Amino acid sequence: MTATPAAEPPTALASAAPRDPRRWLVLGVICLAQLVVILDNTILNVAVPTLTDDLGATTADIQWIINAYVLVQAGLLLTAGAAADRYGRKRLLLAGLAVFGAGSLAAGLAQSAAQLTAARAGMGVGGALLLTTTLAVAVQTFDDDERVRAIGIWAAVNALGFAAGPLVGGVLLDHFWWGALFLVNLPVVVIGLCAVARLVPESRAEHGHRPDLPGSLLSTVAMTALVYAVVSGPDHGWTSSHVLLGAALGACALAAFVLWERRFPHPMLDMSFFRDRTFTGAVFGALLITFGSGGALFLLTQQLQFVLGYGPLEAGLRTAPFALTVVLLNFTGVSTRYGARLGIPGSVALGMTLLACGLAAVALAGRVVDGYGGLLVGLVLMGVGCAFANPAMAVAVLGAIPREKAGAGAGIEGTVTEFGSGLGVAVLGAVLSARFSALVPVTAASLPAALAATDSAAERHTVTRAFGSALETGQLVGAAAVLAGGLTAATLLRRAERAKAPVPVAVTGPA
Repeated sequence: MTATPAAEPPTALASAAPRDPRRWLVLGVICLAQLVVILDNTILNVAVPTLTDDLGATTADIQWIINAYVLVQAGLLLTAGAAADRYGRKRLLLAGLAVFGAGSLAAGLAQSAAQLTAARAGMGVGGALLLTTTLAVAVQTFDDDERVRAIGIWAAVNALGFAAGPLVGGVLLDHFWWGALFLVNLPVVVIGLCAVARLVPESRAEHGHRPDLPGSLLSTVAMTALVYAVVSGPDHGWTSSHVLLGAALGACALAAFVLWERRFPHPMLDMSFFRDRTFTGAVFGALLITFGSGGALFLLTQQLQFVLGYGPLEAGLRTAPFALTVVLLNFTGVSTRYGARLGIPGSVALGMTLLACGLAAVALAGRVVDGYGGLLVGLVLMGVGCAFANPAMAVAVLGAIPREKAGAGAGIEGTVTEFGSGLGVAVLGAVLSARFSALVPVTAASLPAALAATDSAAERHTVTRAFGSALETGQLVGAAAVLAGGLTAATLLRRAERAKAPVPVAVTGPA
């Protein structure tokens, strides 16, 4: 699900250089590092009940624990890419592994929701450094003949990591305490540090620009403040100072970011890109697809555990069809083959419509089909939708900007998708909290607290049903947003294609 900045293409001389005999081992090392970073986007979804019980975390706390990682990562992606180009990709890869490992250790030993949120933010810093350098190293390591295959493997690992997070989390929680979700990263970090130091050659851009630190700060503040306003709404009220001040700070930071990027000589986000309807449509679609899939996984794992009563491992296994469908269609080339026939607008329209139908099927599964069958249909539809829409939008983003700025385009899409995932968790989580607060007969910040305040089995049944209804509402809101956004994005892409199509010139004979 996450795209990262690509390195500049090597020169013809570099392409003719002898192949490194260790190149596939290097690819394995960077894919392993990439996998743990992507897994941590969704691995915590099945740990929501455990964290609620062990840390006394509210729904808002859980949202911040999850979002701290993706928001910091999204805010630093473009800056980290520029720093890697300037200071060396191997150097930044090593730094990213070290920071990610330190954050994982702190998260595994956290004793409160606040400590875990801070540790996750530190992991996000390391994750940003890793995401911007792994693909660049792959591009530099392989020649023209093998590069497509290597990047295909890298992309498949990306998709696998995002979709398989709940399954891996469930397996770990079935045997260990929740801290193992983070401490399991440490052996990978140690192996990665040793392997990168020994195997990966150093590379950097000839004319790397200095990082856009003010732009990075403003973008991170804007995203964090806006998400804070959304998360705080259900608990404090939508007209409270928490919401209004957060929204105002986010809007001001966003406006300042736009003004700064328009004046800075080497901006992290070139605002002229948005004049192209292809770029705008693709970015909008990327935001909505990760909004839907990230928010859906957050709600789905709670539905499986809180409402249907599955344990973490069982919940993880039941989300696996989503991951398997995405990976199967990517590895077999089915999505690429049929996507070429549909074209970019058609692939986006079909993919996001299927994703919306899958979200709706998951929401209404209990009403239409008893048991797991309805959920299975929804998860497969979601997987097929992501497999078609994601590659098409990545191609659209990269194809809409000059070739020499392809890395910036990939970084923009990566930032948008990370932010979309965090926004999906925040918005759909807020819908869940607001609806549950309106339905539940007791005042509580989470389902376990509400159940603890009940006096009879009938009241507990009422509370659980109210939570299930609130989950259904959140999932349907996500489905509606994805469908509307997908059709809008496809329309923009179609219009952009028509505008760029050559106008036929009538040929007339001699007078």
